[in-house]
Amino acid sequence: MNSRSTVRPGQRGAKKLFTQYGERLVCVRYRYDEQRQKRLKTVALLVEEAQWSAPPPPPTNKDLVALALTLAETTLQQQVKHRGGRWNPQRGLWEVRYEHVRALGLQDRIIDTAGLSGL
Repeated sequence: MNSRSTVRPGQRGAKKLFTQYGERLVCVRYRYDEQRQKRLKTVALLVEEAQWSAPPPPPTNKDLVALALTLAETTLQQQVKHRGGRWNPQRGLWEVRYEHVRALGLQDRIIDTAGLSGL
């Protein structure tokens, strides 16, 4: 089944449906079923509206992220330090660039990416 055209509310082919559905109408699609030789008209309706805030964008390679490492993980601490990571005693976390976190495979240890100063 092919969809040849999508019509927005107010355009030709959607005016009658707009009077029927009002502001809930998102679009009208005309689909063609080649096997049955039929044209089908479908509508997309808005059925719910709720507040939503976008998740923060993922960090880029140059962004600083905060890592949680335990005191017993001295090998990981040395690896992070070797890659330019710094210990932040106020926060009790390691701060390092995201590219190094990915290289070490420590993405699951990231606490946050906000409010970090540059290295």
